[in-house]
Amino acid sequence: MAFVLDCSTTMAWCFEDEGAKRANRFLERLATTHAVVPTIWALEVANVLLVAQRKRRVTVADSIRFLDLLRSLPIRTDEETTRRAWTDTLPLAARLSLSACDAAYVELAIRLNAPLATLDTHLTQAARKAGVKVL
Repeated sequence: MAFVLDCSTTMAWCFEDEGAKRANRFLERLATTHAVVPTIWALEVANVLLVAQRKRRVTVADSIRFLDLLRSLPIRTDEETTRRAWTDTLPLAARLSLSACDAAYVELAIRLNAPLATLDTHLTQAARKAGVKVL
């Protein structure tokens, strides 16, 4: 079964010290299924890598290798996310006290009836409140 993948889980694959054991279980799932991400995901990943480069946690070469890994995985970008930003995601964000970016993951999980893979505690609580299964 496909699942919605958030940025916190994705970046744990890059930074071993950030919940890697749990995140690696999601990575292993990609051997038998695919993940779906909202359009904001690519920008969030890029931003985390940029900040990590500035803080010298990773090099540009490390970032390139990590992005190559992500490109090789069965991760599909949901193009509908942008069209629903103002009609579905904004009210959901307000109702769940989430940022619009985090609400995009919840909206996608609701729409696809798919579980959410996240390491973010606040997002986990909000997703469960919305009736989303959290892996």
